[in-house]
Amino acid sequence: MQQTFTIKNPTGVHARPAGAILKKASTFACKVELEKADGTRVSAKGMVGILKLGLKQGDQVTVITEGDGEAEALQAVGEVIESIFE
Repeated sequence: MQQTFTIKNPTGVHARPAGAILKKASTFACKVELEKADGTRVSAKGMVGILKLGLKQGDQVTVITEGDGEAEALQAVGEVIESIFE
């Protein structure tokens, strides 16, 4: 499953929002990945990978989930991304 979200945080995804994404993604057993519009894909369960995406305000990121609980994981991680420090 996948869904694309837009980063709303004026300062982008730095350590604190990346930590919030990682924390939520890590509560699910399924695979959870983030993909930037340029095709760069990383695990949402790794801080370094999330930060390497360099997501800024207005960037689009696709959340991709696969496995048990994928729908719930997609919804939960998407909610975190959409609500991060708007």
